[in-house]
Amino acid sequence: MKKKIISGVLAIVTSMALIGCGTNTKTTSQNTKDDKLKIMVSIYPLKEFAEKIAGDKAEVTCLVPDNVEPHDYEPKTRDFEELTKGKAFIYNGLGMESWVDKVNDTLKGKDIIIVNSSEGVQVREEEGAVDPHSWLSLKNAEIQSKNIKDTLIKLDEKNKDYYEANYDNFKKELDDLYNEYKPKFDTLNKKNFITGHAAFGYLCRDFGLTQKSVENLFAEGEPTPKQLEDLVYFCKENNIKTVFSEELASPKVSETLAREVGAEVVPILTLESKEDDKDYIEAMRYNLDEIYKCLEKE
Repeated sequence: MKKKIISGVLAIVTSMALIGCGTNTKTTSQNTKDDKLKIMVSIYPLKEFAEKIAGDKAEVTCLVPDNVEPHDYEPKTRDFEELTKGKAFIYNGLGMESWVDKVNDTLKGKDIIIVNSSEGVQVREEEGAVDPHSWLSLKNAEIQSKNIKDTLIKLDEKNKDYYEANYDNFKKELDDLYNEYKPKFDTLNKKNFITGHAAFGYLCRDFGLTQKSVENLFAEGEPTPKQLEDLVYFCKENNIKTVFSEELASPKVSETLAREVGAEVVPILTLESKEDDKDYIEAMRYNLDEIYKCLEKE
């Protein structure tokens, strides 16, 4: 009888201990989640850069929703509310976010770091306008990622070594991809390719290439008949057999041009939103490979 009583007491104690452990585990898990830095970025490529460097130390969200053209986006009231919950707002800069002043006004006086990730990028202009597509350069991606890394360290200095190591790993991926394709492009005689809109100027600068585009930097409007005529002439003179088209831009003009010159329309990724389930490195490899194949056969 005594043994049964003791066994019963032990069972109760063990059950209570297990319940206690379960509660503590849940609390610890919740605390871990709550302890993460909350970072808001403006556009998709910055989200990926931030996640690469922050790892499991931060929760990164993107202001511009998937499959929305950032040039056309306007923040809503609920977006401003989300912004105030974070520790940092990181935007691309270079005029990519025409609405950024509204965001900055909302965050003024709050304990939130505002970061222009393109600080330090050598700016290029096209037809008198600043090119905002900085992230489509592997070299610029290093600069923007470093600015993000420095922000994370400022907010969370105890994990400095962790952020530095993650940045170094990502930088190596960027450098390896650049070093793989730079010699390949250097061997080509033809350096010109046709895109739907003029998003690839920084990539061209990295690799000594030239883009000719159907639409302008901001994919606004359609080319005039004279501009289209000039593009048709250029394609025929240079035996252009590929016209690249972006997912978030209208493909109609690219398709019209391709029909005129007997060229194929090939997708190219601007990464203004996540495309084809590719991460940044995979998407940039895809772009470089398609551009190289296009130039190699022409």
